[in-house]
Amino acid sequence: MNISKMTIIRTFALIIALINQLLTVLGANPLPFSDEELYEGISILVTVGTSLWSWWKNNSFTKEAIEADGYMHKLKGAK
Repeated sequence: MNISKMTIIRTFALIIALINQLLTVLGANPLPFSDEELYEGISILVTVGTSLWSWWKNNSFTKEAIEADGYMHKLKGAK
């Protein structure tokens, strides 16, 4: 059995959200952070994640780079 990483991440996020909702319904403060601290933390995580993703991906802007990408895809498709 081969479970993808994204499946594990989505499942973990769902479990956290469900626990958070249950604690809210029971009247407990599920997260010991203020709304502003939580917003700042999420903003930082999104910024860092997006920056890393953008840095990692091949971003071809010039005509030559785009043509080279097409050539690379042709070569990979021929295998």
